[in-house]
Amino acid sequence: MAWDFETDPEYQKKLDWVAEFIRDEVEPLDYVVGGLDIHNPLWKELIPPLQQKVKDQGLWATHLGPELGGPGHGQVKLALLNEILGRGGLGPIVFGCAAPDTGNMEILAHYGTQEQKDAWMTPLLEGRILSAYAMTEPQGGADPTALQTTAVLDGDDWVINGEKWFISNSAEASFLIVFVVTDPQAAPHQRASMLIVPTDTPGLETVRNIDLRLRGDKNASEGYLRFTNARVPRGNLLGDQGQAFAISQTRLGGGRVHHAMRTLGNVSRAFDMMCERALSRHTKGEPLANKQLIQSMIAESWIEMEQFRLLVLRTAWRIDQYQDYKKVRGDIAAVKVAMPGVLNRIASRALQIHGSLGVSSEMPFVDMIVSSYTMGLADGPTEVHKVTLARKILRDYEATDDLFPTRHIPKLREAALAQYADVLAKHGANA
Repeated sequence: MAWDFETDPEYQKKLDWVAEFIRDEVEPLDYVVGGLDIHNPLWKELIPPLQQKVKDQGLWATHLGPELGGPGHGQVKLALLNEILGRGGLGPIVFGCAAPDTGNMEILAHYGTQEQKDAWMTPLLEGRILSAYAMTEPQGGADPTALQTTAVLDGDDWVINGEKWFISNSAEASFLIVFVVTDPQAAPHQRASMLIVPTDTPGLETVRNIDLRLRGDKNASEGYLRFTNARVPRGNLLGDQGQAFAISQTRLGGGRVHHAMRTLGNVSRAFDMMCERALSRHTKGEPLANKQLIQSMIAESWIEMEQFRLLVLRTAWRIDQYQDYKKVRGDIAAVKVAMPGVLNRIASRALQIHGSLGVSSEMPFVDMIVSSYTMGLADGPTEVHKVTLARKILRDYEATDDLFPTRHIPKLREAALAQYADVLAKHGANA
C-alpha cells in the first residue's frame, strides 16, 4: 500500500487546531456540563458555539461523504481526527461524530425515505437532537437471532412489545432505531425489521438507566427499556420488512472501527499520564522512570499502542480503498479484538504507576479499565470477532492430503535434492 505514514500538510494544520481546541475548550467541559444532557441550560449555552467553530473549520460530521451532508474526508483522516477526539469525553459530540448517532445517520441516509430523513436525519446531522440504537435484549445478549421484541401490523400502525437492554444514549435520545421481529416464521436472518420509534411514544418506558461506573454515575444513560403495546406509524419502517440484518451491517462495520479510533485516543491519554508520573514520582532517592520494571511497563505500552494505531490506520485505509465494509470484515474484526486488551493493559499499568492515587476516583484509570470491558462486549463480544477473523483467514489456505505438512523438512529436502540432482552429481556432492 502507498501510504507513507505522513499526513498532508493542510490536514495536519487542521489536526493541530483540533488538538489545541480539544485541550483548551472541550476537555474542561467534562467537569462542567456532566454527561449528555442537551436540555441542560449549561449545555445549550456552551456546546452549540463550539460545534459552530467545528463547522466553520469544515470538520463537522467528517464520517459522512458530501452526498450525505459531510465533507467526505475518508476513514484515514477520520482515524487521525478521532484519536484526538477520544481524549476528551465530549469531543465526538462537539464534532458531530458521536456513537450511536454516526451509525444511525448512515442507516437513515441509505435506507430512510425523504420524509424520514427530513424528520430525523437532518436534525441529527445538525446536532440538534440525539438518537439511540435499540437491538440488544436482556435474555438475548448479542445474539440477534434470539431477540424476542415483536412488532405486529395493526391497521396503519406497528404495535411493539418487548424489552431492550443496555441502550446507549436512550435517556437523552429523541428517537430510537429499534430491531424488532416482524415475521417469527421466517428464516433466522429474515425475521427482523427496523423501526423508528420516537422516545415520547406512549407504551415506551425506561425501566431504569444502568450505571457503568463503580463509584456511581448520575448521568448513566445505558437504558433498560420496555415496550408495552407501543404504536408507531407503518411509515416508520426503515428499508424493507425483514431487512434488519442487512441494514445493521451498514452501521456496525464503521461503528466498530470508529470505536477503535476513539479508544486509541483514550489509550494515548493513559500512556501520557503514565510517562509523566514515572518522571515526576520519586522513591528510594530516584524517579520511578529509573526503575527497570517501570521502564519495561512503558516500553511494552508504547509498542502495544503503536501496533494498535497501525492496525487501526491500515483498516481505515482499506475501507477507503474498497468502499465496501464486507471486504474489510476480517480487518474490522481484528481491530475489535485488539481494542479492549490494549486499553485494559495500558490503563492498568498507568494505574499501577500512580499507586493509591490511581485506584481513586481522582484519576480516570478505573473508568478506563471498566470501559475496556465494555469495549469487549459492545458491537459483539470479542470472542465472536475472533471466530469471524479466524474463518476469514482460513479461507485463504488449503488443507494438505499428505500425511505430513507441506513444509515438512524431510519432504522438502527430498524435493530439493531431486531438483538439483544433476548439479550435485557434477560436483560429486554427497547428498
